Amino acid sequence: MRKFRRIMFLKIARLLRGEKNVVPCIISTGTKIVGNIIDGDIIHIDGKLEGDISCRELIIGPTGCVNGKITAKSLELFGELNGSLAVENLFISSTAKFIGDSIYKTISIEPGAILIGNCNKKDTTIQQ
Repeated sequence: MRKFRRIMFLKIARLLRGEKNVVPCIISTGTKIVGNIIDGDIIHIDGKLEGDISCRELIIGPTGCVNGKITAKSLELFGELNGSLAVENLFISSTAKFIGDSIYKTISIEPGAILIGNCNKKDTTIQQ
């Protein structure tokens, strides 16, 4: 039920921002990708990705694992991330494990999350 509420919240937020038919790119569980993703819109990762990602919105699901550098407007981390990131809005769930350095504008961390590395707040807008 919690996952359903989160999906509905994201859909409502997108509608309020004026987005109508945004279809995310989904990397499903059991899929492994080696390479970079450049200029993506909305990306949801439940599989494994080894490479750099540049997108507007990134969601790393509970079974997702990313090894690389991330540049995005928004990142929601529920799985595992090993690398560095530069984002405007960062959300780290209680199920998440993040090892690396981060640059963010706003951050939210749930109790129970694993965070190893440096966190730096920046007041400027992150460029994709």
